Amino acid sequence: MEYNWDIAIRGGTLLTLSERMEIVEDGLIGIKDGLIDFVGRRGDLTGNDIQAQEILDATGCIAMPGLINTHTHLPMVCFRGMADDLPLMDWLNHHIFPAEGRFVNRQMVYDGAMLAMAEMILSGTTTFCDGYFFEDSIAEAAVASGMRAVVSQGFADFPLPDNPAGESIKTLAERFFRRWHSRMPMIIPAFFCHAPYTCSPETLVNVKKIAREAGILYLTHLLETKDETAMIEERYGKEPVPHLHDLGVLDERTVCVHCNWLSAEDLRIFADLGVKVSHNPQSSMKLAAGVAPIPDMLELGIVVGLGTDGCASNNDLDLFKEMDTAAKIHKAVSLNPTVMDAQTVLRMATIEGARVLGLEKSTGSIEVGKQADIIVVDMKKPHLTPLYNCYSHLVYAVSGADVKTSIIGGKIVMRDRKLLTMDVDVVMDKVCRIAGEIKEAKRDID
Repeated sequence: MEYNWDIAIRGGTLLTLSERMEIVEDGLIGIKDGLIDFVGRRGDLTGNDIQAQEILDATGCIAMPGLINTHTHLPMVCFRGMADDLPLMDWLNHHIFPAEGRFVNRQMVYDGAMLAMAEMILSGTTTFCDGYFFEDSIAEAAVASGMRAVVSQGFADFPLPDNPAGESIKTLAERFFRRWHSRMPMIIPAFFCHAPYTCSPETLVNVKKIAREAGILYLTHLLETKDETAMIEERYGKEPVPHLHDLGVLDERTVCVHCNWLSAEDLRIFADLGVKVSHNPQSSMKLAAGVAPIPDMLELGIVVGLGTDGCASNNDLDLFKEMDTAAKIHKAVSLNPTVMDAQTVLRMATIEGARVLGLEKSTGSIEVGKQADIIVVDMKKPHLTPLYNCYSHLVYAVSGADVKTSIIGGKIVMRDRKLLTMDVDVVMDKVCRIAGEIKEAKRDID
């Protein structure tokens, strides 16, 4: 049998991250029409059987599924380092919200998103879930960069940069859904209610109703800080999770972000209803917001993926760093070195992240028939030598800078650390100009 592929990846170690977690030495991956057509050993086929328009040599490397960032706010790269070392509410109300009100516009969102996508591709992320303003622009940037994206139109009960006139939720949501539903195969629309303390019960319910009718994801920040419990209880007479439960917005297509202060009863509600969780440990650590009870979630079968959050609260979009943090912080908190082992954390950044976003049938693992979202990690580095355990190195030693090649949807978007879908110098220059305007405005205010 002859194989005529668009791309063949041969040599090195192949990590499938499939249900059986196969590790294949001297691996071979065949890619045809954007899909994975063959997974096995190079020795399984003779040289005459293989024809490919492009052959990538992965000798000395690990080929693995691309990483999946389940929560971020991409344009906030424009605010990277602008307001650090502050409590969440001070950071939000006195720095981030005012800056967004003044500087966020359609062009700023597009330019910031392009820089963020450059950073993500260069550090091994192939799929992301974003929630912000002017989300149409982020979708357009994702198309230009070649990334797979869940783009979430944001909602809150105050004037937003992309909805200053207070257009109705129904009109805004339905227009966004119609524009992106089935239009581009790698762009998946979703809805994002900022938080229970910025969205009224009516907003939470109405957005969820439209999301249900459309069959798309519904996301919200939840219990990022301990203070949120008292805030929601004072307003509505209930703690946050029972509040959302009674509103009927929690189900298997709801993704809650952070969840640092879930109670044992909250966990049972999530497990019973199939609610998914995006874990963002670095952002929560930096804001001293808390540590989510992830080991307890996993024990109850709650699906958890990893996210970086935005660069204003994390400062980078490197999911390899996020994995390292996720593995270590829970060991320190529990005083148990066996929790959050490397395999578990790597799955959270790949196939479990795909499950959080409802994409597990198309991405998150290297299996025949799935989308070819694959990264090649160069292991021929001093800090990665010697190599005893692939999973351990990927979680505890690899950084995003070790990713050599990225393929998304069967298209090579980075080769030998060079981005192929954008001019990164031009992208950085545009964001530097935005930062210059922000700095000038801050000087005027100060």
